[in-house]
Amino acid sequence: MTKDPREILDKAPMGLLQMVVVGITCVLNGLDGFDMLSISFASPGIAAEWNIDRAALGIVLSMELIGMAIGSIALGGAADKIGRRYTSMGCLAIKAVGMLITPFAGSIVQLSIFRIFTGIGLGGLLTAITALAAEFANRKRRHLCVSLMAIGYPIGGVIGGIIATQLMAATDSWRSIFYFGATATFLCIPVVFFLVPESVHWLVRKQPKNALQRTNAALRRMGHEPVDALPEITPEVRKKSTKDLFSPGMARITMFVTAAYVCHITTYYFILKWVPKVVSDMGFAAATSGNVLVCANIGGAVGGAIFGFLTLRFDLKKLTAAVMALGGLFIALFGTVELIGIGITETIMTFSGGIPPELFYMGSLAFFCGLFGNTAIIGMFALFAHAFPTHARASGTGFVLGIGRGGAILSPILVGFLFQWNFSLPAVTALISVGSFVGAVVLLFLKLKD
Repeated sequence: MTKDPREILDKAPMGLLQMVVVGITCVLNGLDGFDMLSISFASPGIAAEWNIDRAALGIVLSMELIGMAIGSIALGGAADKIGRRYTSMGCLAIKAVGMLITPFAGSIVQLSIFRIFTGIGLGGLLTAITALAAEFANRKRRHLCVSLMAIGYPIGGVIGGIIATQLMAATDSWRSIFYFGATATFLCIPVVFFLVPESVHWLVRKQPKNALQRTNAALRRMGHEPVDALPEITPEVRKKSTKDLFSPGMARITMFVTAAYVCHITTYYFILKWVPKVVSDMGFAAATSGNVLVCANIGGAVGGAIFGFLTLRFDLKKLTAAVMALGGLFIALFGTVELIGIGITETIMTFSGGIPPELFYMGSLAFFCGLFGNTAIIGMFALFAHAFPTHARASGTGFVLGIGRGGAILSPILVGFLFQWNFSLPAVTALISVGSFVGAVVLLFLKLKD
């Protein structure tokens, strides 16, 4: 029979393979979460071993973000040209090699170069798996599936934080974190090769060599009947490219989505990059300080799961704007640990089970920072999948992520210098939280096509 395979997948209930692929994208994003946060978990050990100050450490913490910006833009385009599957495997290989060579860095310069290289794989992989999750989902569950893919990041941070804490306690070396990350990443390459077929949406849109056979093979694996022929792609449609992101019909969407993401990511990366060092500087052990970041990722995972189901009932854009503003509020509140009074401290002690009150307070606030701050990022990924069409979905996501990394790069550097200039923690968090509030306002002016 002749029928558009994309319509078959959009309208039919999701089969086992589709759910498995979405699950794999969640796992891959979890590896991204661990690999991305590995430098944060390792930062107290690096600072102690190499005796570097906060300003220099802030620069090091930003290096993989430069790579992510490059990878998101360059390899996002590759995912639209050569396919989601091959791009994913290539990015996993880059990322694994980067993690493997990082422990051999002998200086800040070498470490920075290795983190940039790792970041290229991180950025490219994220664009490819966002497209995979969207295109293996049916229309009804698309926002949910992209949200589930996105919560892999905080889950990876939680599991990775626990593993990193144990590794550092057992080996007393920050290098063990990167050895573990490299091993886990290498093992995922054959998983993608054997279990993830190429996206049917991409095959139908690009129609490379043997597209019909590959499409039918994927359809059979998903429990659908094969088709006799692929729908004809008109010359006008074939001419469409990533340049459409800046065409009159899409430029406004691209601009607003990018601006909102940049603003919020600038705020949220304070939590991801500086929390272990802030806690460590308050006199707590490096392994203990990593647990506060784990709290943030637990909050992100919980919030992301709830958010995914809320998208089935509520407007995606308004929901994302609301949690983004709440994320900014709790990040501002995070700095108030220095302002806790005696009465509050005693109250906290009654609920903390003997945990030092400052640590309990920061862990609790970090949970809510993640609950709302990371959930807003998950909402943005769902917006990417909705805003950009198939032929520019990975490229559009890559562009927004690439530009957004500018804010992510700026955040730890800016915070590092604010600390160096003797700004207090409450002042730093109040200043850095402004980005999320601005991003929420920008989203309210975004107009999406149905």
